[in-house]
Amino acid sequence: MIIMDNKDKSAEELTKEEAQNIAEQSSEAESEAVDTDEFTAETDAEGVKVELSREELITELAVQQEKVAELDAEVDDLLGRLQRLQADFVNYRKRSQKEKAEMVTKGKIDLCFEMLPVIDNFERALNSEEVETEFAKGVQMIYNQLLKVFADQGIEEIEAAGKEFDPEFHEAIMRVEAEAEESGTVVEVLQKGFILADRVIRPARVKVAV
Repeated sequence: MIIMDNKDKSAEELTKEEAQNIAEQSSEAESEAVDTDEFTAETDAEGVKVELSREELITELAVQQEKVAELDAEVDDLLGRLQRLQADFVNYRKRSQKEKAEMVTKGKIDLCFEMLPVIDNFERALNSEEVETEFAKGVQMIYNQLLKVFADQGIEEIEAAGKEFDPEFHEAIMRVEAEAEESGTVVEVLQKGFILADRVIRPARVKVAV
């Protein structure tokens, strides 16, 4: 019997087992081809997916930038409101300090005004010829203490004697002839006047040369 190689055999001459082997080899080759196509398809699908993800990132970035812009605008608004509140607070503090100073000044003026009759009575007592010397010294001492209290509070006596008459600080009670003084000069103070800063508590009552 003559033995032939498989490659030299015709299809009819192949054994059943050999035909089955050839079929299995062909099936494996086709399977590998399908797997390659599926891998390529999956790769293509992933490529599309990546492209979509980039678009989503760009959209998300735009949204975030819009949110940042909104937050910046909100911060600017809050900063502006804070600056206005600070300015209002500064103005309020200045106004409060001014009102407080005005209240203090008014209190000093009211107290001084209430004390003026006492000052006047001291002056009358000191100018009386019936006052004994030792007693006059005691009265003068108390009178000086009162004037010092006024001075410590910023209350000062208005200068008048020998000064030119000023209707803002002086009240002319009498006009007299005075050869030694020029016309319009205060020649005598009848009642002392007092001033606190730039506010006249009581003008000085005076005689004025004509």
